[in-house]
Amino acid sequence: MKKAAANQHTSVKENPSFSSPTSAVSTEETRVLNEHINQQNMFKLIHLYEPHRKTLTLKMFFKMKRNQQVVITPVSEIEESATVEGKVAAVGRDFVMITNLQKRIWLPYRSIKSATIPFGTPTYSNPHQHHIYDNRLRKNLVLSFGETVTKRDALIQQFFEESIRTNLDSWKGTWVKVKTSHTTQFGKIKQTNKEELNLKHLKSETAIPLQKILYIETLRLINLWKEVLKSIF
Repeated sequence: MKKAAANQHTSVKENPSFSSPTSAVSTEETRVLNEHINQQNMFKLIHLYEPHRKTLTLKMFFKMKRNQQVVITPVSEIEESATVEGKVAAVGRDFVMITNLQKRIWLPYRSIKSATIPFGTPTYSNPHQHHIYDNRLRKNLVLSFGETVTKRDALIQQFFEESIRTNLDSWKGTWVKVKTSHTTQFGKIKQTNKEELNLKHLKSETAIPLQKILYIETLRLINLWKEVLKSIF
């Protein structure tokens, strides 16, 4: 009897089953209902605490447009251009990162005046833009979620809300240009801490307070040399 019970216990361990369905209705109904519930919850929250209106609204908008093209109008302090356009690559708790053919751009929510989609772009997502999860990945997500997600950057972006600090820290060694309300600095990302972004430029280092950052963009080789020449002459 004990041997049979042990064999049954071993069998359960080796062949764990998936959890039951999350809803009694079809998958598409569940997705529509969840989106509606999330939107209603957000509107209730921003009415209860007005200072979070902008952050919560932008965060939900960018999450709905993940991997899609958006047009962002920065605040007037940023003189790079009237608008910034690119695909939403990462959505954090206090920033969004977009990419285009030339560069990667980080924008804290406080430096965004408005955001929309390009004229003529459909509001629904392209099925090719979604991640395709195989059965093994699905099983790993169910049975060992934390270990599986932490091994892939794409899954971290999907399930967790990073801060701009932690995201920038994962880009150590990348040459960037950083815009604040008073200065424009460039250098290689050395590290970040709770308060500052540390850049290394040739033999010098610069510490930029995270709260003062309005805009960060990666530098291509030709643009990097332009910035170096500017600083010399």
